[in-house]
Amino acid sequence: MVELIEAILDVPKIYYGALLGIGFCTYYLCEVVRRPILACAPGPFRDFLEDNIPIVTNKFWPTLWCFESRAQTVMASILRSRYLPEVMYRREILVLEDGGEVALDWAESNCSPHSPIVIILPGLTGASQAEYIKCLVGAAKNVGIRCVIFNNRGLGGVELKTPRTYNAANCDDLSEVVQHVRKLHPNVPLGATGISMGGLILGNYLAHQGPAASANVKSALIISVPWNVFEGTKSIEKPFLNLMLNKHLASNLCRNVKRAELQLNATEKRFHWDTDDMMKSCKTVRDFDQSFTIKQFGYKAVEDYYADATLHDKLHRIEIPVLCLSAADDPFQPLEAIPIEEANKSKNVAIVVTSRGGHIAFLEGVWPVQQDQYIGKLFSQYFTAIFTQDLNCGRNVTTP
Repeated sequence: MVELIEAILDVPKIYYGALLGIGFCTYYLCEVVRRPILACAPGPFRDFLEDNIPIVTNKFWPTLWCFESRAQTVMASILRSRYLPEVMYRREILVLEDGGEVALDWAESNCSPHSPIVIILPGLTGASQAEYIKCLVGAAKNVGIRCVIFNNRGLGGVELKTPRTYNAANCDDLSEVVQHVRKLHPNVPLGATGISMGGLILGNYLAHQGPAASANVKSALIISVPWNVFEGTKSIEKPFLNLMLNKHLASNLCRNVKRAELQLNATEKRFHWDTDDMMKSCKTVRDFDQSFTIKQFGYKAVEDYYADATLHDKLHRIEIPVLCLSAADDPFQPLEAIPIEEANKSKNVAIVVTSRGGHIAFLEGVWPVQQDQYIGKLFSQYFTAIFTQDLNCGRNVTTP
C-alpha cells in the first residue's frame, strides 16, 4: 500500500492536469452539449420549425468556461454591455389614452419602408439599450427587419406622466402600441418579441386578445419567460446566488419607483404610497409586488396578481404561431415549471428548451462577445422564415 502511494506521488503533475482536462471535456460533451427539447404538437407549425429553423434541432454548445446557469446569466449581461455598441434609435413618444406616455424606439437602418416590423418588449426593468435588446436589434438589422422597442411607462428616459406604472399581467399599453404601429404601417407584416417579463405581457396579450391579436400580429417569439410566476418566484428566492439576483432586481424596481415619485411630485401628481418605507423594506421582488404592485393595480393579494400574470396555463388560448425559448437551468424558472406537456398538445405554441443557458443568456463560443449570438440567430432565423413562408403549406409568399 505504501509503495502504491509513493508511486502515485511520483507521477508528474502534468498527468493529473491531463486527466482532469479529459474528465472535464467528457462531462461537457456528454452532459452539457445537447440538442434542445422541441415541444409542439404535430402539424404545420412544428413542420415549419423543423424545416426552416435549424437552430431548434441543432445541438447547443454553451461557452466551455461559463456554462453554469448563474454564471451564464451574469456574464451575458457583463459581456454584452461592454462589447455591444449603443444602438441609434429614432424615438417616438406615444401618448396613451389615459395621458400616460411611452417611448417607442425605432431601429430602421438597412431597411426599406416595406420591411417587416417586430415590436420588442424588454424585461422587468429593461429598456431599449438593455444588452439583450441590442443583441436582437443587431440580428434584425442583418436580415433587413425593422424593430420598435416598447419601453414601459417610466422607463427608457421618459418621465412618468401619471401615477400608473406597469405589471406583468396588464397588456392595455401593449394593445395601444400594437394598434398604433398597425395604423402607421397597415400593409406591413408585424411580429412581436417579449423577453422575460416582457414575454409575460406579450403572452397575456395574445391569450386575452385572441382574434384581435391574431388580426394584427403575424407571429411572436418569447425568450426566457417565467411561465409559472409562483414557481419562478420561489426559485429566485433560494439562497445564495439566486437570492442575490432577486435582490438586485428588487433594488432596481424600488429606484425606478422613487425616481417616478420625484417626477410626479414636481407636477403635483402624487403616488399614494410611502416610497421611503418601501425602499427600506423591499428586499425581494415578492416584497415589491406586495408593497407596491398589487396596491397600485387593485389586487387583494400577491397570489391573485401572480395567478393573473402566469402564462403556463394559457397556451390553449393563443391563436397565432409563437416560438418560445427557455433554458432548463434558468434560475428564474425551474424545468418542472415549463409547460412542456401543454406545448406538446398545442398546434400554435412551440417551446424550445436548451439544457443550459441561464436567464436571457444562452452564451456560446469560446469568447461570446460577437453580435451574432444564440438568441440573435434564433430571432433572425425565425422571423425571416415567418415573413417569407406560408405556415399552412410551406410555400413562398410575397411580403407586402
